Amino acid sequence: MGFGDLKSPAGLQVLNDYLADKSYIEGFVPSQADVAVFEAVSCPPPADLCHALRWYNHIKSYEKEKASLPGVKKALGKYGPANVEDTTGNGAADNKDDDDIDLFGSDDEEESEEAKRLREERLAQYESKKAKKPALVAKSSILLDVKPWDDETDMVKLEECVRSIQADGLVWGSSKLVPVGYGIKKLQIQCVVEDDKVGTDMLEEQITAFEDYVQSMDVAAFNKI
Repeated sequence: MGFGDLKSPAGLQVLNDYLADKSYIEGFVPSQADVAVFEAVSCPPPADLCHALRWYNHIKSYEKEKASLPGVKKALGKYGPANVEDTTGNGAADNKDDDDIDLFGSDDEEESEEAKRLREERLAQYESKKAKKPALVAKSSILLDVKPWDDETDMVKLEECVRSIQADGLVWGSSKLVPVGYGIKKLQIQCVVEDDKVGTDMLEEQITAFEDYVQSMDVAAFNKI
């Protein structure tokens, strides 16, 4: 298991593909697995690796709490696709003697140059293919329940306040009023967001800021597009 070399474009591509249908390295909440992989990534992934960049920015927001995240941090080779071997920092931790170790199995300078040339050729081919592909933008469809204080709350005004929230990567959709009891109705409103730009925490913070109208906000449904 592993991601290859997470400090290389190829390793970051493996990470991006792995996170295409996942929010976290393991499970459904941030954990020490995310911390271990995050610390192995030397810098934010490029914008075209949208899944990896979304995950990187999200885990980065837990910087101060990373020690308290659940789970036990394991070696990088314990995470990722089963058919990929981890090579990030290969040899640095296991070098227990004073002998120089040739990771390519040879001290021949010509072979080293040949390996370097092949690597550069492959990187050039990868960059060329990547440039021809349009960047994929990860999006989600979110259904929000916005609850008023009571049956006297102006629901038209409440919806105007919600729709007044504008952000790059946020598009509001259809809405309806749904009875919840005792004459009170909640606003159910759809929106589409770009994952690396808009999150549910940001939406909740801005919507509940209209405290004259809004009692609370809940996510009724969340689907990747």
